[in-house]
Amino acid sequence: MLEVDPSVLERPNDEDYDSAGYDTSTASLSSSVHQYLFENGRRYHAYYGPDKYLLPTDEKEQDRLDLNHEMMRLLWDDKLYQSPLNEPHRILDIGTGTGIWAIDMADQYPMAEVIGTDLSPIQPEWVPANCRFEVDDATLEWTFKDNSFDFIHGRNICSGISDWDHLLSEIMRCMNPGGYVELCEYSITLNCDDGTMKPDNGTKIWMDKLRESMIKMGRPPPELESMKMLLEKAGFEDVHALEAKEPVGPWPKDDRQKRIGAMSLLNCETGFESYGMAAFTRVLGMEVEKARAICDAAISVARNKNYHMYAKVYRVYGRKPKGAGMNDV
Repeated sequence: MLEVDPSVLERPNDEDYDSAGYDTSTASLSSSVHQYLFENGRRYHAYYGPDKYLLPTDEKEQDRLDLNHEMMRLLWDDKLYQSPLNEPHRILDIGTGTGIWAIDMADQYPMAEVIGTDLSPIQPEWVPANCRFEVDDATLEWTFKDNSFDFIHGRNICSGISDWDHLLSEIMRCMNPGGYVELCEYSITLNCDDGTMKPDNGTKIWMDKLRESMIKMGRPPPELESMKMLLEKAGFEDVHALEAKEPVGPWPKDDRQKRIGAMSLLNCETGFESYGMAAFTRVLGMEVEKARAICDAAISVARNKNYHMYAKVYRVYGRKPKGAGMNDV
């Protein structure tokens, strides 16, 4: 049973919460979602708890997120999604970040309503008329109605997800029958085909430590088959899994891969710090100096053209059965 705050029981003739010392004004709530934690020279999310999301939310990180979006477009042949959509009317982007994917989708589908949700209100104010953003935690119970979206998208959210089954059950519930879910995630492993990456490679060490921190937090890094199985377990059908390679640096011979590698290296300039510092210090208990040294070593090695490394990026999508309604979920 929920216990009532004693201050609420005082002054029973007063009906508003102000009399109990609680400010329910829009200005107060707006101020709360703009509260942040400052650590290691970066600004982090705090409203839903400091460990809910370990990457910064400051301007430097927002620039990196926008760069990552453009790199993803190049990586996936300029496709914002892989699902076979047919003029969707309502689209949801969870963990929208700067909102750039949602904005691009709103431009591509001007007749659709596009909603982006995120823990932090870092999205721009000037957006297409059919696009809007909400502050929300996608890992909690959703407030959206059953069968209300034609397409639900999530990208680079695995570092904040501990219970994929719950998340996918909410996606299934809120998806229209015949609608699609699509997830895009990094593998959190580093690969090399020509033997130039040794066990003491600084970038590999950084990636291994990031993987270790995610496992310790109960947020296991995604694998292609495991992501596919999660969607199938949740009840989605016609599930497809795709894989792409993202070179770290412009070392590939292919011109397109070279451009992707150049963008990836630029992304790494702040990305190693963004992903690493909070994870290494808060989760693995490292001293700040050691964590920063690992991040610095990672970018130093990534800049070396003699190390030919790449990451794998996964895209998995599936369809809610056309005959499934709210009684079937």
